[in-house]
Amino acid sequence: MTVESTAARSSTRRSGTAEADTSAAGKPRKTAAKAPAKSAAKAPAKSEGAVKSPSSGSRAKSAAKGSDKAAPKSTARSTAKSAPKSTAGRSAKSRAKSTAASGAGRKAGSSRATRPARSGAASAAGGAANGVVGAEPELIQLLTPEGERVTHPEYDVELSAEELQGLYRDMVLTRRFDAEATSLQRQGELGLWASLLGQEAAQIGSGRALRPDDYVFPTYREHGVAWCRDVDPTMLLGMFRGVNNGGWDPNSNNFHLYTIVIGSQTLHAAGYAMGLAKDGADSAVIAYFGDGASSQGDVAEAFTFSAVYNAPIVFFCQNNQWAISEPTERQSRVPIYQRAQGYGFPGVRVDGNDVLACLAVTKAAVERARTGEGPMLIEAFTYRMGAHTTSDDPTRYRSDEERAEWEAKDPIKRLKAYLENEKLADADFFARIEEESEAMGRHVRDAIRTMPDPDSMAIFENVYADGHALVDEERAQFAEYQASFATESESGSAAVEGK
Repeated sequence: MTVESTAARSSTRRSGTAEADTSAAGKPRKTAAKAPAKSAAKAPAKSEGAVKSPSSGSRAKSAAKGSDKAAPKSTARSTAKSAPKSTAGRSAKSRAKSTAASGAGRKAGSSRATRPARSGAASAAGGAANGVVGAEPELIQLLTPEGERVTHPEYDVELSAEELQGLYRDMVLTRRFDAEATSLQRQGELGLWASLLGQEAAQIGSGRALRPDDYVFPTYREHGVAWCRDVDPTMLLGMFRGVNNGGWDPNSNNFHLYTIVIGSQTLHAAGYAMGLAKDGADSAVIAYFGDGASSQGDVAEAFTFSAVYNAPIVFFCQNNQWAISEPTERQSRVPIYQRAQGYGFPGVRVDGNDVLACLAVTKAAVERARTGEGPMLIEAFTYRMGAHTTSDDPTRYRSDEERAEWEAKDPIKRLKAYLENEKLADADFFARIEEESEAMGRHVRDAIRTMPDPDSMAIFENVYADGHALVDEERAQFAEYQASFATESESGSAAVEGK
């Protein structure tokens, strides 16, 4: 069996070329990348994935038709600027060159230093580079990377200067908290930390679209959503420090505990949403997950149950393009939002670095759910600027050029540019936010270093509602074991004094 380097595989995959796969018997097997070539000209436009209007319960019109007839010119311009160009129309000649370059790199065992940067086209075109037929997905955007305000025919939001300033403050403070937590982990104060750097707009925008009675099911990275739900940021640190199993009461803020098991929270959310529907409540549920979790069976099952039972739930996928070291094109051959079609509910793709678009789309989705129109999938197309967690090294699988490309689309910078250009905030406002950010950092540092150690016997509490004989036995054994350390310490002290 031939083992090729990660860099070589990545180079070929991202260039959009197909290569022969060799089976165990040594016979070449064609990959699926060549399969759609014959049907490319016949692919119907509606297969691209319909964007459903929040005010309609019927199946949505195709994104291709909607973008031709309904999208205003400003939206088209902003989409063209922000969304990566599609590779679907690349010529055969360029593909041949890419194939040759990939093959040469693979034979030479090319290193990550020579690996070409992963173009946004492979991600934005939703697998076009892998041979999937379809035009570039529509990207819902209300604020361009340059800070220019644009409109969308189906989603929009009108906010006051104070509300816009509030969104900016939320993102800045959330980023500062996240940076402080990362530093504390590096100093040994936390065992691990999952950073949200670059995903502030997706989290703050969606979080601020919710009502207090809506219920949130997060993963382990939704620090910005937790902020919107008024969860004390220091509470998020307890689990990563190992002093508690969550730190907050989920029912106090309708914000479930962080979920480490990938994708399982979507099933919990679906069940909770089904319960809300049976109770006749007009609340909604939102479940967060990443592009990597979209490959989990739990997510597929959650989609099925939610669709069949018309549950009032919004599935919010933060597609930051990397499931640790696995790129999105290895997770799905179509844009993630298009998967919703197969389950019978609408899906949309939103600019995940645009806080206004994330707010508008999520607000429409939860309102839709509350009125009995069922689930909806939102794919927030964003980018993880840092490592997957502090145990990860993204330089081993990503290029500096790719990160630099997305730094230009920073969610905080674009909102600041809009506030400055429209004179909706002055220098004093930004200075106050900076001071508040510094205070936030000091508060987090003081809080983490003064967290008390947990009661070692607390692990036996609340295992069973009415108690259990086996748990009682285990508690007694553990107490005896703990007491033995005190006895040994006392004996050692007495021996030292006797000398």
